[in-house]
Amino acid sequence: MIRELAKYWWLVVLRGVLAILFAVMAFVWPSITLSILVVFLGAYFLVDGIFSLAHGFRIRKTDTHWWVLVLEGLLGIVAGIVCLSMPGITVVFMVGLIALWSVVTGILEIILAVRLRKEIQNEWMLVVAGVFSIIFGVLLFMQPLAGVVVISWWLGIYALFFGIFMITVGARLKKFA
Repeated sequence: MIRELAKYWWLVVLRGVLAILFAVMAFVWPSITLSILVVFLGAYFLVDGIFSLAHGFRIRKTDTHWWVLVLEGLLGIVAGIVCLSMPGITVVFMVGLIALWSVVTGILEIILAVRLRKEIQNEWMLVVAGVFSIIFGVLLFMQPLAGVVVISWWLGIYALFFGIFMITVGARLKKFA
């Protein structure tokens, strides 16, 4: 496992750099950070829905399950419209989604660190990144309506620490490449 991770050490570093850039954005423009994410999410849902819908109709003569893609496309279009037309509701939902994502990825990062503990030194940094992810997620679950600015700052703090730890892990993995 360590050899495969070490081949792509730069992706781990890139994740860390992108997280730090996101943290800077969250601190500099806290009031628009989540709004921008909602717009991107809405645009993604809308475009993805259109493509799924088109694909479903294109395969309707050759695949009996074409309707699944059509349904997925319709749901994506509706989700995109909701995101773009009701950003307030979407932000609250998005906070819950970010909280869930943080807890799950934190658990997975800790599991990965435990698996790597005999192969690399200082795997505790990945454990710390995982713990930060879990704490961040729990805080978001506890205070979902704390406000866009506070949530943006929490995102920024989380992203900053996560980025620092990921860059450090990537640098350690580079030694094995």
